[in-house]
Amino acid sequence: MKFIVHFAFTLMLGLAAITSTGQVTGQSGTHKKTAQIITGADQPNAYLSYLHNKNVGMVVNPTSIIGNRKMPLVDSLVKLSIHITKIFGPEHGFRGDASNGNTVNNSVDSKTGIPVISLYGSKYKPSVSDLKGIDVLVFDIQDVGTRFYTYISTLHYVMEACAENNLELVILDRPNPNGYCVDGPILDTAYRSFVGMHPIPIMHGLTIAEYAQMINGEGWLKNHVQCRLKIIKLANYNHQLSYTLPVNPSPNLNTAQSILLYPSICLFEGTTLSLGRGTLFPFQVVGHPALKGQYNFSFTPVSMPGMSENPPQKNQICYGIDLRNYNVNQLKQSGQLNLSWLLSLYHNFPDKLHFFNDYFTRLTGSKKLREQIEAGLNEQAIRQSWEPGLSRFKQLRKKYLIYP
Repeated sequence: MKFIVHFAFTLMLGLAAITSTGQVTGQSGTHKKTAQIITGADQPNAYLSYLHNKNVGMVVNPTSIIGNRKMPLVDSLVKLSIHITKIFGPEHGFRGDASNGNTVNNSVDSKTGIPVISLYGSKYKPSVSDLKGIDVLVFDIQDVGTRFYTYISTLHYVMEACAENNLELVILDRPNPNGYCVDGPILDTAYRSFVGMHPIPIMHGLTIAEYAQMINGEGWLKNHVQCRLKIIKLANYNHQLSYTLPVNPSPNLNTAQSILLYPSICLFEGTTLSLGRGTLFPFQVVGHPALKGQYNFSFTPVSMPGMSENPPQKNQICYGIDLRNYNVNQLKQSGQLNLSWLLSLYHNFPDKLHFFNDYFTRLTGSKKLREQIEAGLNEQAIRQSWEPGLSRFKQLRKKYLIYP
């Protein structure tokens, strides 16, 4: 039976269709191909027989795909008679049709008939009744490597629920497209929230599986419980490899450019400025009506169902910066997130009293960065303040690395 299932799965995917290409930038700035990165999901022989004859729960979203055909993992496993009893959906929902921040309700998946439990609605954590009858839970969600991207917070609560209910969590690992960098201020746990749960920098430089090991190893789960993990590792991966995601990780990260800009541009969520929500190029432009006359570039956010129904500065002409053609290799070469955009736009903004909002503190993990900017500190002084916490985290991170 195991052989038949393995053979059917391989036929369905096609041996040539289960890899994603990794690239590394050479000193000349040109890209050369390396060995192909193979995701955890694209290694069925490592987990398919393990799930057979079990009641399986799936923590998944539209990034949970297999192969170049981008087949949804749930749909594929159902066809192979893997008994999936429940699906757990994070922010944006299982099928990814909810806008940022919108509450997602429980439902029944129309395609498979499987109940879908929302982990971004009335609760973030699966309940005892949600997990009743499940033998094993599978986590397969693409992360983008920042503290405030909520899928790692979902991971935390799923691990906690598994530990408390004696369930094993199978993690199908995926590359971190921003895994080349560890940078930013360390979160002060006094400001812990769903967009920042742990004392880590803005860019943590870990894959989902490595991050799960850190959550366990550092005792960050409630009452220091430990989650049993079964990790299906990436093949041919290291943290310096470039990785182009095969599908958008969320509705407003809709290009490779936006994903690489995201760690720097998301800080503007904590300001009155628009960062392109309500356009077709979110996280690639930043502006505000009050900057008219200081910048030539302009754009107008509008309501866009499924992406951003009520974006900041809706229907207002915003003036600012256009990063759609910015050379993101500069970020990799620097090994840092970009602070200069935030500092320069604050400097040029006429109404500094209303530049920041309270969300900025949650995004940055303390009140310190806002206070430093308002006090006029330069980038060098701000970065120096991130030490020695950042250096300590880099040493801590080494304990949990699976990949070089």
